[in-house]
Amino acid sequence: MASLSFSFFLLSILLSFSPILCTNSEGNALHVLRTKLSDPKNVLQSWDPTLVNPCTWFHVTCDSSNHVIRLDLGNSNVSGTLGSELGELKHLKYLELYWNNIEGKIPKELGNLKNLVSMDLYGNKFEGEIPKSFSKLKSLRFLRLNNNRLSGPIPRELTKLSNLKVFNVSHNNLCGTIPVDGPFASFPSNSFENNRLNGPELQGLVAYDFGC
Repeated sequence: MASLSFSFFLLSILLSFSPILCTNSEGNALHVLRTKLSDPKNVLQSWDPTLVNPCTWFHVTCDSSNHVIRLDLGNSNVSGTLGSELGELKHLKYLELYWNNIEGKIPKELGNLKNLVSMDLYGNKFEGEIPKSFSKLKSLRFLRLNNNRLSGPIPRELTKLSNLKVFNVSHNNLCGTIPVDGPFASFPSNSFENNRLNGPELQGLVAYDFGC
């Protein structure tokens, strides 16, 4: 009986030194993001995982229901990678991660952020293809992916984003042809410059991924 009591005593001591993560799933997702980022300027110093929700953290904005609707880490000198955890921010409207040193692939789970209005990932070191899952972002109005290392063709699924007003993929390594359907009919040519793109798509004559 004495040994059992001692075991409970040790367990209570260990728990007192272990950080308790947010019961809020959005806070947990952001905490996981923090563990993947190098932060030399300590801009994420206020991201305390023991709080009930992340609404008091710097660079995070919540609505009146304490849902995260904005993440502002633009020009923060952070580096590292993104993971699937960002797909848990179901209420997110603005994702601002521009002008950092984030690398790796853009997670396809970002396509789960169906309330997203603006996604700014420009000025990083992202590589790989633009996720086709972005076609599910029906509220998206601004998508800026320029000045990265992205490759492959522009997904034709993105022509279904009828609310898209600004699209910029310049200064990457994209190939194939430029879509002409849907909102792509109105995007200026400088949105596509400095890639390996072959000009506007000639529908029925050349495959959209021609040259890839």
